[in-house]
Amino acid sequence: MAKIDLDTLSIEELAGLREHATDKLFEKVAARRAELEAELEKLAQYGKAPVKKAESAPPPKAKKAEEAKEPKEAKEPKEQVAKAA
Repeated sequence: MAKIDLDTLSIEELAGLREHATDKLFEKVAARRAELEAELEKLAQYGKAPVKKAESAPPPKAKKAEEAKEPKEAKEPKEQVAKAA
């Protein structure tokens, strides 16, 4: 592939180059997609897809006994302290 000095190209030439590159990219993507779809059709003759791995278990939740160990004062706001003054 020939090297192109992009700094010497005009805006119109750069826009044309961009359009050409985009068209080529779409052509290659379409061709690859067709190849992959053909491969999938070949593989489909062998039956179902393999079973996926089971999802990992969710993280364990805190036990109620651990929640009960926390002092009740920590859960309730201390608003009455300011009224005593």
